[in-house]
Amino acid sequence: MSDPWWDNAVIYQIYPRSFADSNGDGVGDMPGITSRLEYIADLGADAVWISPFFVSPMKDFGYDVADYRTVDPAFGTNEDFDELLEKAHSLGLKIMIDMVLAHCSDQHPWFIESRKDRTNPKADWFYWLDPKEDGTEPNNWLSFFGGRTWTWDTNRQQYYFHNFLSEQPNLNLSNPHVMDALMDICRFWLDKGVDGFRLDAIHTAKADNDWTDNKSRKRVDGVRPEREFEYQSQDSAQLNQPSIQKLSENLRKLADEYGDRFLMGELDGEDAVAVSKTFTEGTGRLHSTYNFDLLRWDGANVGEVRDIIAGLAENFNDSNSISTAWANHDMARVYDRMALKIDVPDDSREDFAHMLIQLSTSLIGSTCIYQGEELGLDDADRLRRDQLQDPWGIHRYSKTFKGRDTCRTPMTWNSNQPNGGFSGDADVESWLPVDERHIAKGGFEQQGKQGSLFERNKAHLEWRKDQAAFMNNGQIDLLDADDDIIAFNRRADDGDASVLCLFNFSDTTKTVQGVNVQPWSAAFK
Repeated sequence: MSDPWWDNAVIYQIYPRSFADSNGDGVGDMPGITSRLEYIADLGADAVWISPFFVSPMKDFGYDVADYRTVDPAFGTNEDFDELLEKAHSLGLKIMIDMVLAHCSDQHPWFIESRKDRTNPKADWFYWLDPKEDGTEPNNWLSFFGGRTWTWDTNRQQYYFHNFLSEQPNLNLSNPHVMDALMDICRFWLDKGVDGFRLDAIHTAKADNDWTDNKSRKRVDGVRPEREFEYQSQDSAQLNQPSIQKLSENLRKLADEYGDRFLMGELDGEDAVAVSKTFTEGTGRLHSTYNFDLLRWDGANVGEVRDIIAGLAENFNDSNSISTAWANHDMARVYDRMALKIDVPDDSREDFAHMLIQLSTSLIGSTCIYQGEELGLDDADRLRRDQLQDPWGIHRYSKTFKGRDTCRTPMTWNSNQPNGGFSGDADVESWLPVDERHIAKGGFEQQGKQGSLFERNKAHLEWRKDQAAFMNNGQIDLLDADDDIIAFNRRADDGDASVLCLFNFSDTTKTVQGVNVQPWSAAFK
């Protein structure tokens, strides 16, 4: 691996509820993850990012934390995590955990105390504002999950602020005691030996007292946003404020004490690239940001993908301070989303899936692969409304939108075991139904099977690690090509190594610089 290890790392994301259930209760857990680490190492990943597993009432399935220092009993114990960490390190895998620092659960002791009255020791650990003269909310801000960002509390006779669910109050990061408490929590996990943090929705953190109304968002005439909050500008007092950088700077000081710990911040904005640069500029902030440009709800056509890559090259060549992904736990499966813009024949679907992983792992910076992406799993869009668990999906359900559960259904492993090998107990229902289409594509079904998508992806990652142009801090030089081709040179920063990377988004063979590129395939020279 390069130095630092994260510069060109392949990071495998695990959604713990849905990865592997070791005790047959229908929910994935820490021992289940530990039992599958050899599989991840065999694929060729460098690191594992685990979505939140802390004590939580699970209103947002772990992203509402009630105790940051304890593994939720649904997932096991702290000792189980210690065993997972030790096993991962013995296999050469780094472990990153998902830290939720912008908000916590309304069941966290901090908030329970804060809401008692206006004079308790934690009264200002959250944002409490008085109503307007007419009793309405302090401003016009909208929540990502629907409705306003304000909830009335009868004890304090005030509104409290939350960017997501009302059960997820935002922490007051302008309070130094709150900042210190969060740094202590991060230190707790660093002392255990975790190798880095994925910082959830860090752009939604609030570290100032500016409550200016949001302006309406500029949009194409006649195009109505699908989600309420998209009517308002994200370049506002609500999101991505300069004051947030106090949090990123404190995190960097802490991480630097440990030498080789990675900070990857999740964020978004109307110009996500420009926002990303504010979080990584200089040497005292985050190492990288998790970029959403390839994670479009409605997919992307070839020209749009090419433009995204051009933007990454223009802004992050040499710095490598970017992390890209086609998929995660918040989006429909990538192959289904991309099919909204690109017509891929059914018999070419696996070639297309393989090419997408080849493309993302050829870009600068680190690459995140979401569980099942390496297997080409379909989006579980056949879920009925009564089967949904995701609060956002339930709130916004429509014929075209079923929320985030469609990508969160359990991983499958063996076709000859109950629940596709996710859980060994045939009498227990998994927390979300297993998609029957996934069973034949299970991880252990494909691992070791010549020609399977898993083995093809594994072979590519093995080849990649031998290419100095990919493994050293470097650049992308985008090349002119046919409309169906994405072409670029991937160069090491010393100029001694270069690979021509070609990706054919069509059903006919193309020739670029004397290299034939098969339909729905990549070629490297």
